[in-house]
Parts: sequence; C-alpha cells; structure tokens
Amino acid sequence: MIVQRVVLNSRPGVNGNPVAENFRVEEVNLPNNINEGQVQVRTLYLSVDPYMRCRMNEDTGTDYITPWQLSQVVDGGGIGIVEESKHLNFTKGDFVISFYWPWQTKVILDGNGLEKVDPQLVDGHLSYFLGAIGMPGLTSLIGIQEKGHITAGSNQTMVVSGAAGACGSLAGQIGHLMGCSRVVGICGTQEKCLLLTSELGFDAAVNYKKEKVAEKLRELCPAGVDVYFDNVGGDISDTVISQMNRNSHVILCGQISQYNKDVPYPPPLPPAVEAIQKERNITRERFLVLNYKDKFESGILQLSQWFKEGKLKVELASVLLSISFSMMTGGNIGKQIVCISEETSV
Repeated sequence: MIVQRVVLNSRPGVNGNPVAENFRVEEVNLPNNINEGQVQVRTLYLSVDPYMRCRMNEDTGTDYITPWQLSQVVDGGGIGIVEESKHLNFTKGDFVISFYWPWQTKVILDGNGLEKVDPQLVDGHLSYFLGAIGMPGLTSLIGIQEKGHITAGSNQTMVVSGAAGACGSLAGQIGHLMGCSRVVGICGTQEKCLLLTSELGFDAAVNYKKEKVAEKLRELCPAGVDVYFDNVGGDISDTVISQMNRNSHVILCGQISQYNKDVPYPPPLPPAVEAIQKERNITRERFLVLNYKDKFESGILQLSQWFKEGKLKVELASVLLSISFSMMTGGNIGKQIVCISEETSV
C-alpha cells in the first residue's frame, strides 16, 4: 500500500526561521501485514506545537525532546482510527492517540504506545484531544494548579502572554475558573485582543505591537500582577516580571520568542529583572507537564466537564503544513492542527 508522509528535508539553523522547504512530502510503501502487538491506523489529525521548532535543530537543548532526523518522517501529537489490530487492547474502529505519531497518512504502530480515547468526552470533536481536552489543556490546567498558587477570593490578578495561542487562550479561562479575579492577556493583533475579551472571558488585553506594554499593564493591573502564565519569554516577560508583586508566581510554560535563537532553556533573565525576581521572592521554576502524568486522567475529566458546561471555549485552527509554523511569529489563534482525514468510519 502506498502512503504519503512528511520528512525533514533540511534544518533552518539554530537562529533561523522555519520555512516550508525544510520539509518534503514523499510516498512510501506500507507493509501489507502487521505483527503481533501492532495496529494499523489511519491518521485523522496531527498537532502543530511550538516545541517542534526545537526538534528541527540537531540539538534540541533539552533532555526530554529528541531531534528530528534528516530525511526521516517527523512525528508529534496525533489521533487516528484503527483499521486493523493485533493488539489485545484495540479493535477495528477504535480512536487512538499518541504523542509520537508519524506524519503519515496511514501507519503501523506498536499498540503499547497508543491510548484509546472516548469521543463522548469531546462531543465528537476528536481534534479537541490535541488541544483543549489534550496536552495544551493539561499543560494550562496543571501548570496553574501546581505553580500558580491561586486562592479563590483573594483578588489575584493573572497576566497571560501569548494569550491567543493554544495554551494561553485556555490558561486565561482556567485562571478565572480557579479563582483569579482579574485576567489580562497579551497578544499581537487587535483581532486577537477582541477575541480574548469578547469570547474567552479575559477582562482586558494588550496589543504589544501597537501599545506600550509597561504603561498598559500599569493601567490594567493597578494592584500589580500575582500570577504570570509565561508563553513567550523575552522583553514582554521582563516587563511583566518587573510589575509583579512580592511572593508572586511565574508559570513557565514556554519561551516562544526564544525558540529561533541559540539560548539555553529557560533563558536567563537580564540582571536587573533577575534582581527584581529575587528581591520580591517571585518564583520562576521550570515546568514540564510530563512530570505530572498521575494527574492526566483527572485533568482530562475536569477539562471535559468545563467544555461540556460551556465554561471552557475552544479556539481551533486547521492549517496547511506550509503555514503551520506561523505560531513562531504570532500568526496563529488558538490550537493549530493539520487535518489529514475527517472520515471516521472504517
């Protein structure tokens, strides 16, 4: 059987921006038979995430993310439907998910690396398992639970950078649901600002490309900042941290402004900002959601409940591979996926 796959064609360089030419689509032959313990699946949706930029380098800069290899199929979060199974846990027609799904139209996988998902948790919107009811949702929820130290009724103010992205758009909503009295988002267009305040429940939003962030934050957060959900790093984060209160908390989700640069993760703060952090006892600890797998099941159920109750709204963008890394320059709204097939029957 001939199938299509996406392979890494070239690397952009540690300080370069990804382009479509870094990838190529090719056809390969899929074996006709599967072995015991394997399943053949048809790909439905693939996840596009900021960390993938690190995987395009020879060295990802972390010990938990492996680099993609040249001329080899790329992989990431994916969901598909089982077409044939020789694994005890799966039968034809099951929907399955993996964090290491090859970017291939059909693929034979080891069943031990797959997890069955229940479409009822997402009211049939299977792609949501790659977004709000999946890893971005868990990252936002568990990050806030473990590093945000939110106490309902204590009038805490949360600021979210990258607020219109996959995690940011969820983090602001979850901050409110968990007890923050005020949530302010930072993003890069008026369209995004309007989305945050009119649809996603943010109290205010700052357009960092058009407004002076420091002045605007002082206006919108008169009592200072208690919790900062940091998706971007760089100058924006330096500005936010400078306005944080004593004993406040940074949730270090991502540093997307630094992913095209050859710097350590998390990037060090400038000396003046680091001095503020230490003097005010602001926590800024590396957060890795994979260290909290024991909380995944309860987290998915909580996210699903909020979604079904209409308390958690989902922004999802289906994109082409050629523009799938627009998130690196702020081009995306919500979670980005690549739709391979919407046919959910076998």
